[in-house]
Amino acid sequence: MSATPTMQALAQLVPQGARVLDLGCGDGSFLQYLQRERGCTGYGVEIDDANVLACVQRGINVLQLNLDDGLAIFEDNSFDMVLQINTLQHLRNTETMLRETARVGRMSVVSFPNFAHWPNRFSVLRGRMPVTRHLPYQWYDTPNIRVGTFKDFEVLAHKNRLHVVDAFGLREGQVIRSWPNLRASTAVFCLERG
Repeated sequence: MSATPTMQALAQLVPQGARVLDLGCGDGSFLQYLQRERGCTGYGVEIDDANVLACVQRGINVLQLNLDDGLAIFEDNSFDMVLQINTLQHLRNTETMLRETARVGRMSVVSFPNFAHWPNRFSVLRGRMPVTRHLPYQWYDTPNIRVGTFKDFEVLAHKNRLHVVDAFGLREGQVIRSWPNLRASTAVFCLERG
C-alpha cells in the first residue's frame, strides 16, 4: 500500500509508538500505515460490515460499534491518540463524541470536510448545494448529518475546553496554513484537553 499525501500529513500528528484509537476507521488502511510507519498500536472502531472484514483481513484490531452509542467501553486515558478522520460529520451526537474522544485519549486528531472552502461557497452563491470530491453527494442522499467549517470547529473546541495544538487545512494532500477556512477542502485539528 502506498501512502497518500493526506495520509502522510495526518500521520505526522501521531506520535511515534502511540497507542491509537481510530474512530470510523473504514477499511483500516490508515491504522495499518500508522502501525507500519510510526510503530503505533491500537484499535479501529467501525460499523460497516465490509469495512470490519477489510480490517480483519489487514490484521487490524477492530471493534464493530455504533459511535452514536458512545465510547463507554473505554476507560479514561486509554489511548495516547484518538483519531476521527472524516467521522465527526456523520454523527448525531457530535459534541458528546468530541468530549468522549477527549476523555479516552490524551490527544486527538479530528478532520472533516470544510464547508467554507471557496468552491463550496461559490456553489451556494449559485443557489446549489456543493457537490465536490470531498462532498460527493447530492443534498438529499448525503451520509453527512452535519456540515461545518474550519472556524466553526475552532469555536466548538474552545467551548468544550479543548486546546488546539495544531490546526491546518488540506487540499489535494497539500497542507494549507494560510487562510485554511477559505482555501482548504478538509479541516484538520490536533487537540488536547485544556
